[in-house]
Amino acid sequence: MKTGWCRKWKTGRKIYYFDSESGFEIEEFAWTLHEMIGEVMEEEKKEGVLVLCIGTDRSTGDSLGPLIGYKLKEQQVRRLQIMGTLERPVHAMNLEQSMARIRVKYPNHVIVAVDASVGNQDHVGCITLGRGSLRPGLGVCKDLEAVGDIFITGIVGGYGSYDPLMLQSVRLSMVMRMADYICKSVFLVEQFLEKMALV
Repeated sequence: MKTGWCRKWKTGRKIYYFDSESGFEIEEFAWTLHEMIGEVMEEEKKEGVLVLCIGTDRSTGDSLGPLIGYKLKEQQVRRLQIMGTLERPVHAMNLEQSMARIRVKYPNHVIVAVDASVGNQDHVGCITLGRGSLRPGLGVCKDLEAVGDIFITGIVGGYGSYDPLMLQSVRLSMVMRMADYICKSVFLVEQFLEKMALV
């Protein structure tokens, strides 16, 4: 699959697909994400960026978000706020409380929501990036609040795999590869934001 491929839905929303096995596209992913953040900041007069990492460490397939939160905290990013880690995950049981906290503590932040997802079987292992919110839990038939101004998802399974047990059989190596790809890209975005702050 060609990385950076863009699919435009009928709603007019563009979704970019990146193959996590292709490390050569990390800069393209980072630059696209940086542009989206800039657009939302300008349109909605936002001042900061919060990366909301959704998922649980109790399921391999759903651990993508907490792994990313953990890795970003370890890198000690300074221009980005991080919520959702292995130690303090944001998941179905506490998402509503987490969003209430975000509205109070980070009202002027662009929210980049990160989560695992299901998709076309051919896209398993790919990462999607787009503007708009995501609906956590849809892949396992949970109806949760839509969150985020920008979304990043890692496709860990195919459509029709609505059995929560499917998430237990996802290869950890694939989840780690996607987490590394996304973290490297987000870390680059922080470097872009640092440079902008110095101008």
